[in-house]
Amino acid sequence: MSYSYYPGCSLHSTGAEYDVSIKFVFKKLGIEFEEIKGWNCCGTTPAHCTSKYLSIALPARNLKLVEDSGNSKVAVPCASCFSRLKRARYEISQDKELAQKVNEIIEADFSNTVDVIHPLDIIKNDIGIDRLKEKMEKSLSGIRVACYYGCLMTRPPEVTEFDNCEYPVIMDEILSEMGAEPIDWGYKTDCCGASFSISRISSSLKLMSKIFKDVASRGADCISVACPLCHANLDTRQEDINNAEGTKYSIPVFYFSELLALALGAKKGDLAFRKHIIDPSVILQQYDIG
Repeated sequence: MSYSYYPGCSLHSTGAEYDVSIKFVFKKLGIEFEEIKGWNCCGTTPAHCTSKYLSIALPARNLKLVEDSGNSKVAVPCASCFSRLKRARYEISQDKELAQKVNEIIEADFSNTVDVIHPLDIIKNDIGIDRLKEKMEKSLSGIRVACYYGCLMTRPPEVTEFDNCEYPVIMDEILSEMGAEPIDWGYKTDCCGASFSISRISSSLKLMSKIFKDVASRGADCISVACPLCHANLDTRQEDINNAEGTKYSIPVFYFSELLALALGAKKGDLAFRKHIIDPSVILQQYDIG
């Protein structure tokens, strides 16, 4: 199976560990992928807060590059990029005038034929759980993990077309097949504060505090995410919450692909755990993985 690969800005910078682990998993599972040549930023929040045309044209240009490459599918790990590329496809399919305007902006004839797919979807539905289990080298047995999807991957459902909008389970199912024990909890799709973690710190800390309180109360060893901004917030803000509320959180935050890579045989040195703020070594040693 062959896919175009859109890393987006985060996976080439602050979320580089996501990129490293996704590529390890893809190669281990025999998934052929090629990074889009000449890709641009998807626009993320600033674009759609500035101009609707800009917010659609930026991701549409990337999708046009995929069309030109001959691929019909593009793998998009970042939750924000996934949301924006999905939104562009949806809006263009619903509005012929917008489609024409976008073509004028990108100076190309975009046919809107590329499927935007999240790696979780590829692993479960294109590769399949049976093949995934065949490749497992190390069980994640005993690890209690809180699978956190955040607010973008499933909403709005008519746009993202991803799992169950309010209670997604695809990450839980995949990690469960690798031996982990996903917990049942109440904040799977709540917002972590996103970029307001910089401009409205106190409000964001309140949102994250609720997440950590629920995770800790249910005995989870770690949190698994699929969003670079969620990872950044949850990984870097625990000390701030501890100082503000007198708590003692020190919960490792993994990308789901890091846990999956470990189950598929990755060693600690194959991944980029050095970029984590909360040291995951305790978990790796406790459960003898990596």
